[in-house]
Amino acid sequence: MTEIKSTTVIAVMHNNEVAIGADGQATIGNTVAKSNVNKIRKLLDGKVLTGFAGSTADAFTLLDLFDEKLQRYSGNMKRSAIELAKDWRTDRYLRRLEAMLVAVNKEELLLISGTGDVLEPDNKIVSIGSGSMYAQSAAIALKKHAPHLSAEEIVKASLHIAADVCIYTNHNLVIEKLSQ
Repeated sequence: MTEIKSTTVIAVMHNNEVAIGADGQATIGNTVAKSNVNKIRKLLDGKVLTGFAGSTADAFTLLDLFDEKLQRYSGNMKRSAIELAKDWRTDRYLRRLEAMLVAVNKEELLLISGTGDVLEPDNKIVSIGSGSMYAQSAAIALKKHAPHLSAEEIVKASLHIAADVCIYTNHNLVIEKLSQ
């Protein structure tokens, strides 16, 4: 089976705004399979924004489960993420799912993984996927040296920088934001 690689997802909290964005590329082996994939989803009537990396079918399964947890725990994103991570790590079926999630609301940014991690970054920047370290490095620099930029502008610029460097990232961007 050819390894599927794709995705750069980044979320930034800055200047009373939270933005999350992703590129649109899905790659199988060394071929672009699709150039306009939407990897950003709104949950809880748009109060929670999510981005995913990894197997699309696995990510949609996890997004559905995360949405159920958000409903069950009255929109408490951190509690919902922890409960999802516990299920993901311990359930035999879920344990085989290969994806990562980023979830944001007006107060929190979280990275959720199948290894049981629920991480809240110190610098209010979280990224996943093949080009994540390029985008994260750009966002850190922009946040530090261009503090006048909005979170949305930082996300957009960071994704474009990642797309210029990472062959698994393209310039077809989807960006969503929440104002505090």
